[in-house]
Amino acid sequence: MAKCHRNDIGSIFLDRPSTATAAGNHFRLWTAFSGAAFRRKIFDAVSCGASSRHRHQLMQEVLNDTVHRQPPPPATTIKSVLKESNEPKKPDRVVKRPNNNGKSEKLADLLNLAEAETDAETKKKVEALEELKRVVKELQVEEEGKKTKAASRVRLLTKEDSEARVTLAMLGTIPPLVAMLDFEDSDSQIAALYALLNLGIGNDANKAAIVKAGAVHKMLKLIEAPNAPSQAVSDAIVANFLGLSALDSNKPIIGSSGAISFLVKALKILDKSSSQPRQDALRALYNLSISPSNISFILEADLIPFLLNALGDMEVSERILSILSNLVSTPEGRKGISIAPEAFPILVDVLNWTDSPGCQEKASYILMVMAHKAYGDRQAMIEAGIVSSLLELTLLGSTLAQKRASRILEVLRVDKGKRVSENFGGNMSAAVSAPICGSSSSSTNPNGKECLVEEEGMMSEEKKAVKQLVQQSLQNNMRRIVNRANLPQDFVPSEHFKSLTSSSTSKSLPF
Repeated sequence: MAKCHRNDIGSIFLDRPSTATAAGNHFRLWTAFSGAAFRRKIFDAVSCGASSRHRHQLMQEVLNDTVHRQPPPPATTIKSVLKESNEPKKPDRVVKRPNNNGKSEKLADLLNLAEAETDAETKKKVEALEELKRVVKELQVEEEGKKTKAASRVRLLTKEDSEARVTLAMLGTIPPLVAMLDFEDSDSQIAALYALLNLGIGNDANKAAIVKAGAVHKMLKLIEAPNAPSQAVSDAIVANFLGLSALDSNKPIIGSSGAISFLVKALKILDKSSSQPRQDALRALYNLSISPSNISFILEADLIPFLLNALGDMEVSERILSILSNLVSTPEGRKGISIAPEAFPILVDVLNWTDSPGCQEKASYILMVMAHKAYGDRQAMIEAGIVSSLLELTLLGSTLAQKRASRILEVLRVDKGKRVSENFGGNMSAAVSAPICGSSSSSTNPNGKECLVEEEGMMSEEKKAVKQLVQQSLQNNMRRIVNRANLPQDFVPSEHFKSLTSSSTSKSLPF
């Protein structure tokens, strides 16, 4: 038992040196004990019957030694140990490593910032949605005051926010706003009308939903009420008709409802004013005139004479000509223009507005369509002096106006050729074969002189007419050039006019 105790005590603190290597000059520094030896010695101490006090003391020493013991040094030689102990220690050099994580840190910052912004935007959208829900809920209460405030709020929210228009329409805003048009309070009516107007801006689905909810009928009911609506309410209705008529599917519905007569009346009341409602009424009528089914309603409202008389006001002239361009596309529209008093003199006068190419192009389009469709209209154009205006337009007008003027002149030239042939008994073959008689091949024809005399007799009337037209056109153009150059009226002598016109032939015409 004593031997076992001695072996246990001695074996804990003694270490055996390692076996010498082949060189004989090296030895290996061992640790106090390895893990296996540690377990073996504890087993021996316990198995040899040591006392509990001794075992406790032994275990405590082992634990303390395990905690405070440093990691074993690497295996080395005696020479290296002595050399290291004799040499002075050099200060540790700090090695600076490049920071490769700079970009990663920046990317992380950007991701964190984007995540924060996304959270803020989500929170903002949630708050906006809650506000829209509150507005819709207020529109559904019974109290008119709260409804009016809610309609005003809808008007502000939808003024420049397309997403709010979609969301409010989906939440059911349109039906209660349309129902508010039945209120007798003008403030409530105006708030509801402008809220509906803003809901339909740039949103065709909302435009269709507003008409489907009965807004057109209720607006006309306001107009036809015994107590006429205020001017502010009337202007708001005009603006709504303008917005709703922009949708093609709404055009026939609005046109057949009686809205055109209201717009024409509003336009006549606002005549000679430079207000926005006047422009809105004209634009609404233009939208409605695009649909052929509305032409008859426009004619019934007696709009064409009013539009022709309003030509000359440069603020609305181009819009008026646009409406007439739509009307001329149907036979009934052309008839309405042709029977209007002074229609052709007014349209021919527009051709001379050199400062407005757009008006010239639209007026020439109207006249071109009417000239192609009806002989009687062509005669009325000639009587109104259209030929000289067309000749001037082919020289000074825009490219499109020149093409249209040339087309009209071609139609008029064909008419003149037909009249000449009719004056000579309808002998069109002689008129067509006349140039052949004057060709070189006619020298063998013994009746060549007779053909030339016949040609001169048949063409003399036409040549005189063409020469007269050319002379008149050149004189008018020269006078305008002189006026624009601020030169004296006698700057160009009459003899020079004669020399110009005498050398002109039908080849100078644009056709």
